[in-house]
Amino acid sequence: MAPQREWFETDYYKVLGVSPQASDKELTRAYRKLAKQYHPDANPGAEDRFKEITAAYDVLGDAEKRKEYDEVRRLGPVGNVFGGGGGNGGGFGSFRVEDLGDLFSGIFRQPGGAARRRPGAGVGPQRGADVEAELHLAFDEAVEGVVTSVNVTTQQTCRTCSGSGSRPGSTPVVCPRCGGTGVLNDNQGLFSLSSPCPECGGRGTKITDPCPTCFGTGFERRQRQVKVRIPAGVDDGQRIRVKSRGEPGRAGGPPGDLFVTVRVKPHPLFGRRGRDLTLTVPVTFAEVALGSTITVPTIEGGQVSLKLPPGTRHGRTFRVREHGLRRGSQHGDLLVTVEIAVPSQVSTAERKALEALAAAAPGSPRDYLQV
Repeated sequence: MAPQREWFETDYYKVLGVSPQASDKELTRAYRKLAKQYHPDANPGAEDRFKEITAAYDVLGDAEKRKEYDEVRRLGPVGNVFGGGGGNGGGFGSFRVEDLGDLFSGIFRQPGGAARRRPGAGVGPQRGADVEAELHLAFDEAVEGVVTSVNVTTQQTCRTCSGSGSRPGSTPVVCPRCGGTGVLNDNQGLFSLSSPCPECGGRGTKITDPCPTCFGTGFERRQRQVKVRIPAGVDDGQRIRVKSRGEPGRAGGPPGDLFVTVRVKPHPLFGRRGRDLTLTVPVTFAEVALGSTITVPTIEGGQVSLKLPPGTRHGRTFRVREHGLRRGSQHGDLLVTVEIAVPSQVSTAERKALEALAAAAPGSPRDYLQV
């Protein structure tokens, strides 16, 4: 993975309040405590702090990223390939920590340009590219969590040549330009600069009879299914990372990751507000004026009773505890908003009853508007 500019500017250990020697369990414990404290649902206005905490744990919570981050921080200014000129500094945005060794071994060589690279080494291992995919879920699936599959089309090892790039029955030959080293040296007196051989692409070998399927690349695009575990309570637009299921690496490099963006279909009855579910329930004027007990549906498929006190106003919201979404050990609530249903047509008996009510009323609710 390419180091980000923030790696050089931000101490992620300090963000999580742990020491650089903290164990994985200590990191997770610190992250969960801070995430709970600064989650926007519990602490509105703390979105920036929550994002900073999440970014820190995204790096330190991954063993591979943490090792790379620690190496970058250890190198200090030497490792800051971005310099002070911004993230695009001279096109180093894709520079990797693993390339530092190749950089210095390419610059600081023995007088006369004697390269220390072993024959056939070529360019170093390259991490595969990340892959993006979308997954559409029903509302209930997002609430309960689901294990499903997504279809992705990615580069895969060619099945015809098994990744060699050569037509079956033929073999690559040593590159005549670089002699199999994969690099070309440019002697500059005391220093000798090296660059990948343009003729063989840094492989050290040249394909004389390309594979008819992949045309010598060793890869072909194929569709495949990737199993994805979606946690309960996932939000619409949330990205799920599936490690090592992206594009394959080159020259022995690790594969990239798959990032799945979840799209949740709306529910015909329930809405969402973080971990809480929302529900609008129609009621009659008599039910809110006199008070009553009504039943409302829940996302689990059952019903709960809700007591409306006399004089309940139109639009009032009641909280039904622990009938929202579950995320780990935390459970949201069901927020029920009552809405007085006004009939578009009334019967003769209803009209008489309403007229009697109007006549018995002590005055108009708009009396206070008079000046």
